[in-house]
Amino acid sequence: MMKRILFVLLLGLVVISCGKDSKNTMTVTGNIKGLKKGTLYLQHFQDSTLVVLDSLEIKGDGNFSFTEEVGNPDIYYLYLKKEDNNDINDRITFFGEQGTITINTAWNTFDTNVEISGSKSHAKMEEFYEMMSKFNIKELTLAQQASLPEAQEDSIVLDSLQQLADRNLVSRYRYALNFGLNNGDSYATPYLMVTEVSEANPKYLDSIYKGLSPEVAASTYGKALKDLLEANN
Repeated sequence: MMKRILFVLLLGLVVISCGKDSKNTMTVTGNIKGLKKGTLYLQHFQDSTLVVLDSLEIKGDGNFSFTEEVGNPDIYYLYLKKEDNNDINDRITFFGEQGTITINTAWNTFDTNVEISGSKSHAKMEEFYEMMSKFNIKELTLAQQASLPEAQEDSIVLDSLQQLADRNLVSRYRYALNFGLNNGDSYATPYLMVTEVSEANPKYLDSIYKGLSPEVAASTYGKALKDLLEANN
């Protein structure tokens, strides 16, 4: 009788444990095409220190998988230390969250040509960066045009290019702030506001913060946005 009771209790603990793990577990899996040898690290900032959560030595097969218990969605990193006599190693930044996240890339374009799926927060962050890159390209194009000898010798052309650059900058900020106002339920929003437009008018950032869902406001970067606002007051 006692053995049966202990068995039932143990089975109950296992069921509870498995249910808890499945709810809070992040699995990061994927393939690094062409990688023959190296060490892959899963990293995360804890108390302002970048720590290694797990590591995997890869030999002849670029497949990998990490499992980690997580809380709110947050920024994580995959760091590749290649054994190719190249001092330049690579780091992928991604928004980690519960569930399975798939990251596929190649050894020679590890952090420049990567495909990431399975994270809603990361997809929202990529949407933001894709649009911001268009503003950045336009800014670079205008700067290149202004540096041409014929432009340097024509004040009217320079003034026109400067006006276009100013309008592009205003459009960039308008997009970023509208993104924040329209995505208060995304954990990516406070992260992007803090890292990309922290110098924006505090009253607009305050409106974005007040529009965050309670869960997002209580997250790591929700608190960071709040700290930024308090520091600017």
